Parts: sequence; C-alpha cells; structure tokens
Amino acid sequence: MRAMSVSGSDLTTPVLLMAMPQVLDPFFHRSVVLLLHHEDEGSFGFILNRPTGIKVSEILKGMEVGWSGQEGAVAYFGGPVQPNLGTVLFAPLLADGGPEDTATEVLPGVALTQHIGDLSRLAESPPDQFRLILGYAGWGEGQLMQEILRNDWLTAPASSELIFSPDPEQVWGEALRSVGIDPAVLPSWIPGRDSEDSTN
Repeated sequence: MRAMSVSGSDLTTPVLLMAMPQVLDPFFHRSVVLLLHHEDEGSFGFILNRPTGIKVSEILKGMEVGWSGQEGAVAYFGGPVQPNLGTVLFAPLLADGGPEDTATEVLPGVALTQHIGDLSRLAESPPDQFRLILGYAGWGEGQLMQEILRNDWLTAPASSELIFSPDPEQVWGEALRSVGIDPAVLPSWIPGRDSEDSTN
C-alpha cells in the first residue's frame, strides 16, 4: 500500500493526515490527524497522538460525572480550536440502546459523540477503546489543500488500530509505515537551523 496522492477533489474523509518533519508548528509537529470533514469552505479533524497531563477523572469530576475507567487515563489534545470543547472517540457498544442513540459512527469500529448523556454512560463502563479529546484542528477555505500541495501532509487510510493505539508516541511512525514509508528515511528538520547564521 502506498501513500495516497490527493487533489482538491479527491480528498475523502475519514482519512489520516501525517505531518511531515518540516511542519514545525508545535501543535502539529509529527502529529497524526483524523480528518473528519473536508469541503472547499474548510476542514476539521482531531490530533490523535498528543496526550495531555490532565486526567479524565479530573475533567469529569468538574462536570459531576463519575469515572469508572483506568485511574491514569488522560485526555488528549485534539487541536488549538475550542480547547474547552470535549469530544469522545470510542469503540461503539453493540445493541444496548446506549450511546449509539446520539453518537455518530465515523468509520467501522469508531464512534464520536459530544453529548453529555453519552459521556456519562460511557464513563460508567468505559470501553477499552476510549479517547476524551479536547479541542480540534481546523482549516479555513482552501488552507488544507495548500498545505497538502506543498507536501506538509501525507494521507493514510484511517483505522481504529491507529486511532486507539495504546502508545501515542508510536502512532506517527505506525501511520507512515501503514502506507509503506519508513520514518527513518525522512529528513530531520531542526527548528531554528535556517536562521542561526543570519544577523539582524
């Protein structure tokens, strides 16, 4: 399998975006984004590999929601837009009339909800595959395609294995390998190297 080449008309979602090493923006450096919406007017998705230091239990406590999952579970940083907005990605439960009522299945094995009732039910008995994500990544009209055309991003098929990977530090490399690219062959980009010799 190889990385998909994209033009404005054939970037279909859901898809993974993998930031190339030259993307030095601290929000997106070596990030993997689950892109869920892409139109001419704009695009949005969630960074998948940025765990925060904030425990899920602490966030839910402030919302008066109990947490029955792992004590050490942390929220993830989904992007710089609306950082107080929480979104849950999870493996949908089967035929129990629960969260699926208001959740959206975004790809097989991955559902999304921003509904407090869903969050409360999920928190009582969290599935193994559960992510509480704060904020999201957004692009304005034409912005994402400009970045793709200048090779800031590669695309790869979205999969629940990468979305819920237990080791977020490995997700970038795993996503690249999923389309046949060895991360070790990509050039390293060091912030500031280009400007070291310049004087003002």
